[in-house]
Amino acid sequence: MTSIQWTYLIFFIVVVIALIFDLGLFSKKNEKTTIKTALWQSIFWVGLSFLFFGFMWFEDGSEIAISFMSAYLMEKSLSMDNIFVFILIFSFFKIKEEYYARVLLIGIILAIVFRAIFISVGVVLIQQFEWILYVFGAFLLYTGFKMFTANSEDEFKPEENFAYRFMNKYMRVTTEEPKGRFVIRKHNKSYFTTLSLVVVMLAVTDIIFALDSIPAVFAISKEPVVVYTSNIFAVLGLRSLFFLLRGAVDKFDYLPQGIAIVLIFIGLKMLAEYFIHIPVYVSLIVIVLCLGGSILYSLYHQKKELPEAEEK
Repeated sequence: MTSIQWTYLIFFIVVVIALIFDLGLFSKKNEKTTIKTALWQSIFWVGLSFLFFGFMWFEDGSEIAISFMSAYLMEKSLSMDNIFVFILIFSFFKIKEEYYARVLLIGIILAIVFRAIFISVGVVLIQQFEWILYVFGAFLLYTGFKMFTANSEDEFKPEENFAYRFMNKYMRVTTEEPKGRFVIRKHNKSYFTTLSLVVVMLAVTDIIFALDSIPAVFAISKEPVVVYTSNIFAVLGLRSLFFLLRGAVDKFDYLPQGIAIVLIFIGLKMLAEYFIHIPVYVSLIVIVLCLGGSILYSLYHQKKELPEAEEK
């Protein structure tokens, strides 16, 4: 077997074992996830990613390993924006906290399936039409500028989501208390519950975010093994990150600007690749500085200050 084939094999084994952990040890039915538990789970997922980074360095070389870490950090940062939207969806439907873990798990499994499909399509398109990379670059530039200049008051509105409107219009949906069920049977008819609505909306939301993140990863590396592994590892840790960040939504006001600068840099890198080659470690440094800087700046310069009455 080649080194890349070994990497795919180890990656597949790690993902299967990780999902067994998530389905078994980390997922107790109808049990609330505490901040402490979410912290340890997040450490587990991040640690697993760093161990895989070390394995790739040993098996495939430093360049592919650094590309993986750059892409992983990029995906992880974009997934934080994703999580803030997830929190709004759960709040809108008033989902009970004990159902969060199961709903998130199903949504994340769907996200993994859809991302694998999108990445496969992207790999084929790039192999057949290499010029499409310049389209990706222009798209990332547009997305980055749009994100950087976005109005903080224009937040995601679940009731305007395509999936929400489609399911309410064409499917039988009930607002009855789901009691942990995704489908309710009454009057000899089956009805989707709000839990089903949330699962579909989580999957659709991730697809929309993937339209930004997957082209960005291709800008870092065109190696399918890097694109696949970085995306899946980032998605696997989404659930624990959700519970960890749920109480800190208002602490990262400037993170979108940090992500936007990274997207602009990646877009320019993609467009300029014909004229100049930027080493992959430069991308890693830019990503770390922008994300770390935006998080630190957010902590010391918060926009959304609470009224004095609420602070006490």
